[in-house]
Amino acid sequence: MFIETETTPNPATLKFLPGREVMPAGTREFTSPEDAEASPLAEALFSLGDVTGVFFGSSFVSVTAAPGVEWPMLKPQVVSILLNHFVSGAPLFAGGDASGFAVPAEGEDDFGDDPADADIVVQIKDLIETRVRPAVANDGGDIVYRGFREGVVYLSMQGACSGCPSSTATLKHGIESLLKHYVPEVTEVRAA
Repeated sequence: MFIETETTPNPATLKFLPGREVMPAGTREFTSPEDAEASPLAEALFSLGDVTGVFFGSSFVSVTAAPGVEWPMLKPQVVSILLNHFVSGAPLFAGGDASGFAVPAEGEDDFGDDPADADIVVQIKDLIETRVRPAVANDGGDIVYRGFREGVVYLSMQGACSGCPSSTATLKHGIESLLKHYVPEVTEVRAA
């Protein structure tokens, strides 16, 4: 087995491609060792001590290194853990599967939608799903819709994109421009 690596726009994050499916549906982000207890793979990556984030996409795993950690030292350790996991056929999650994980996660940081805007929300979600998510996934991350209120779309960046220095520019210039073009009711995009 060979695991490819790709850089991401976030210099602290590398994208690892095992050449097979990682998540059968959705995505999953781990931002602490406590979060990682749900996944033996994420837990093993956090156990390296130099990892601050792990993100599972459909066909990749993004790993974020702690500040000051150099990838030439960390990368072989991450690749070794990934190889051991995928070659052994170990489950991705404790309990064997991803059941019980709703992605994107519904939570207290959702802004909700005005029921009068249902048609607009459908358009926004469709554009995010078909145009934005594939591009963000190429960079080792994901984007989560959090709500639409009074012309403002609330989105959350995950994986490589959550700490990326260019994520604000991506939201404000790329995604905001796209949504405003196709959905005139959108006046602004904000990070949630």
